[in-house]
Amino acid sequence: MAKVVVFDHPLIKHKLTFIRDKNTGSKEFRELVTEVSLLMGYEVTRDFPLEEIEIETPLTKMKSQVISGKKVGIIPILRAGLGMVDGMLKLIPTAKVGHVGLYRDPETLKPVEYYCKLPQDIEERDLIVLDPMLATGGSAVAAINFLKQRGAKSIRLVCLIAAPEGVKAVEDAHPDVDIYVASLDERLNEHAYIVPGLGDAGDRLFGTK
Repeated sequence: MAKVVVFDHPLIKHKLTFIRDKNTGSKEFRELVTEVSLLMGYEVTRDFPLEEIEIETPLTKMKSQVISGKKVGIIPILRAGLGMVDGMLKLIPTAKVGHVGLYRDPETLKPVEYYCKLPQDIEERDLIVLDPMLATGGSAVAAINFLKQRGAKSIRLVCLIAAPEGVKAVEDAHPDVDIYVASLDERLNEHAYIVPGLGDAGDRLFGTK
């Protein structure tokens, strides 16, 4: 069974408070999301394997560790996932970035893929799927389905906030996918918004309504 990691770092909690605040404008909101994404990246990459290489410092030769040939793919779910990309890229600048776009069919209410552009060697990469909100879990489950259909084998999901319903949906559909969240909130309301939540992440990132 996959693990669910809920962050308790003081810096993440501090910044998340201002992300939630309705008085935080788009510019500051975007900056805070980038900062929290970067901080979360440390834990998301904690289990990356290392290998020893020999280097020479100004004083002597020594053996030191580097990440062991890991190929990483960062996959934001459009559009709100875009807000988390820069933070992750600051930590892993060599990662390739793919994109998955989904919309909800108004009749069937099921997610439909409208855009998908991925690194060609997706099956060889550790994929980090980004979506600020894990509400019902429908979009995340669908995006992970699409990635697996294209050959992805190693996937982890990173969200700012999640509802218990969304976490359970991903766990049930994809028990091999670890989930990382900055906060696990109380519940979904009758409109499938996370409570207490932060509103619509896409609208707040991009200044739309």
